[in-house]
Amino acid sequence: MCPSQEKKLKMPLGEEKNGACDRSIYVNNPHLESMTEDILYHFNLGTSTHDLPAMFGDVKFVCVGGSPWRMKSFTEYIAKELGLSEPNADYPNICAGTDRYAMYKVGPVLSVSHGMGIPSISIMLHELIKLLYHARCTDVTVVRIGTSGGIGLKPGTVVVTKQSVDSAFQPRLEQIILGKPVVRSTELDGELAEELLQCGKDLAEFETVIGNTMCTLDFYEGQARLDGAFCSYSEEDKQNYLAEAYAAGVRNIEMESSVFAAMCKLSNLRAAVVCVALLDRLKGDQLTSSHDVLNNYQQRPQVLVGHYIKKKLNASKKS
Repeated sequence: MCPSQEKKLKMPLGEEKNGACDRSIYVNNPHLESMTEDILYHFNLGTSTHDLPAMFGDVKFVCVGGSPWRMKSFTEYIAKELGLSEPNADYPNICAGTDRYAMYKVGPVLSVSHGMGIPSISIMLHELIKLLYHARCTDVTVVRIGTSGGIGLKPGTVVVTKQSVDSAFQPRLEQIILGKPVVRSTELDGELAEELLQCGKDLAEFETVIGNTMCTLDFYEGQARLDGAFCSYSEEDKQNYLAEAYAAGVRNIEMESSVFAAMCKLSNLRAAVVCVALLDRLKGDQLTSSHDVLNNYQQRPQVLVGHYIKKKLNASKKS
């Protein structure tokens, strides 16, 4: 059923065109209708203080990642790739009035930082989804680009997430709302994942694979590390757990993909997760590669997603 056909307290943007659905962003909060102003506090933006349709209405691609520096770097990179950069161009932080997140825009591409972990990216996504909704954006693709720990992969391998799973290897996000557990699907767009995998093959610059991504609530014990301040298990326990994860199709571990997948699915946003594996967790827990090598690895998701965006925009120009 199209979002515009649903009757459940949903506020879709799009219209049904010739019997087909466009990819409209929709929210599921009837209280927004009665609000005279919506303040996107952590972005330092608002519906009465900013013309959101004028500022963001042309956005077709949103790339999010943990580090503000990395997202500005991606903006500079994609500007060059799309031929939109100018000599000595500077890209101001749209959220400069707050120190929570950073946001940059070039052409139809929005780049936003989300911090580390599920709580941080969840806050950002609530406001990002409302921003896209208020800006009346349609047909938006959102990609999380980042770093991760690999399982059974050569360092530097880029993983396109097939599905995000929890620490028990289940494709779900459990959240406590009003004191009760609410379980949401972490399904991602399979077609988009395959398109990104093909882009990796097109580039042929580094290995790109599709696999499940385990999303944890913690960097240390939650990921079976042995180097945290606390550890109540053995090396053998760790290896057995990671072997179980590998058998369940898990190829990398990070801390944001589950809520990212769940919230994008609820909002009708086409979404993908693309992370580089900085190390093989079966062989160790700490990063030993040089700064230059790690910097090269971190650029790989940018290169892959940049190629995808350029490919899609060129295709739309020809059609």
